[in-house]
Amino acid sequence: MDVYDLLVIGSGAGLNVAVEAAQAGLKVCIVEKGPLGGTCLNRGCIPSKIVIHSAEVAEVIERSKEFGITSSISKINFKYVTNRANKTVDADARSIQKSLLKGKNPKLIQGTAKFIAPYTVQVGKKQIKGKKVLIASGARPFIPPIEGLDKVPYMTSTEALRQTKLPKSMIVIGGGYIGAELGNFYGALGCKVTILQRGNLLLPREDVDVAKTFTKIFSKKFNVILNASATKVSKKGKLIAVTAKVGNRNKTFTAEKILVATGVKPNSDLLDVTKTGVKVNKRGFIKINKFMETSQKNIWALGDVSGVFMFRHSANLEADFAAFNILNKKKQAVDYFPMPHAVFTSPEIAGVGVTEQEVKGKYVVGKAFYKNTGKGEALNEKDGFVKFIVAPNKKILGCHILGPNASVLLHEVLIAMKAKDGLKLLRNVVHVHPALNEVVQRAAGNVPL
Repeated sequence: MDVYDLLVIGSGAGLNVAVEAAQAGLKVCIVEKGPLGGTCLNRGCIPSKIVIHSAEVAEVIERSKEFGITSSISKINFKYVTNRANKTVDADARSIQKSLLKGKNPKLIQGTAKFIAPYTVQVGKKQIKGKKVLIASGARPFIPPIEGLDKVPYMTSTEALRQTKLPKSMIVIGGGYIGAELGNFYGALGCKVTILQRGNLLLPREDVDVAKTFTKIFSKKFNVILNASATKVSKKGKLIAVTAKVGNRNKTFTAEKILVATGVKPNSDLLDVTKTGVKVNKRGFIKINKFMETSQKNIWALGDVSGVFMFRHSANLEADFAAFNILNKKKQAVDYFPMPHAVFTSPEIAGVGVTEQEVKGKYVVGKAFYKNTGKGEALNEKDGFVKFIVAPNKKILGCHILGPNASVLLHEVLIAMKAKDGLKLLRNVVHVHPALNEVVQRAAGNVPL
């Protein structure tokens, strides 16, 4: 049996910890069954944003008449669109693999890890033990128990990013951020998209004003069916039929392809973590404390498998703290505040902090619309807005943005939330006129004090 100072399972953000620990002098082994780099690089944020940019370009062309320019799209080379993304991420994954295989520490073992005892995993015929263990094995798409789904070809986000032919039609089961992003990508390039959402709003975890506005906009672009729960899937000639309970009625929808985007499931079960003494919650996410420690001494977990936040930027943050706590006797608690997120749809969305439906106690709201700024008017932006949720002591509790460059505009809010008197800072700092950022300043200025 090979014994290491640190055993790391997963090569996403876990790779950051493995490299730092090796540089600090620990003998490190990293186990990874699939392409190196984790979910974000191989089948998540990186390839999806590359292909989504093609959809953004298509939308600019489609809207060109609004700005006095007549143009049209003569051809969509869908294979080129997806190949551009996949060639990039595949090359990056191979580069990471080559670099690890060339070095001696950390040692890369490629294969599927399964715990056979505390601190010990089986990988193929090898048994590997770590004096300390970091579980960073990520998550995978959750497949709901829909009748007949196992008998028809369906896509998850993984397969949706690897298609080389644009289907004429597609049904998306799920109206969260993955379904919205990929539905928008396919739809913008010419696919007829139907989205089946169980609740009465798309992106229901967003602030209610954002979710309502987004649902309204998306419903004009695509066939959005709300309060729809898919119950049965079957083949119908060359098409696939999805039967859903919509309100009190059963309705059937058909399309060339179906995309299942109903959330994710942690990979803790594939590792058989119960043999380590590591506790999981009822959904299978590994329970961790503020030091990234699990219930078992000298075993840490981070990223999607622990489910605190499920972003690559949060996993990278966790990796910093996990590495420190693994390498030092004195521990540091992870500081998540403020944790932002973005949804790269059209319109784009970004948010941080509490939503209005989550806020507790007294609060006030400040809101401003893009269309009431110079740059917003230039962009002919009719629906975009910035919304602040602020406590009576003027502390920014949350900020939610819908509109062009939302993910970029949010960052000055993040800095303000870290600063003393952040709201006052946003109100008083000079903004370029007529830059889009003025909408953030105006929303801050509209907070009643």
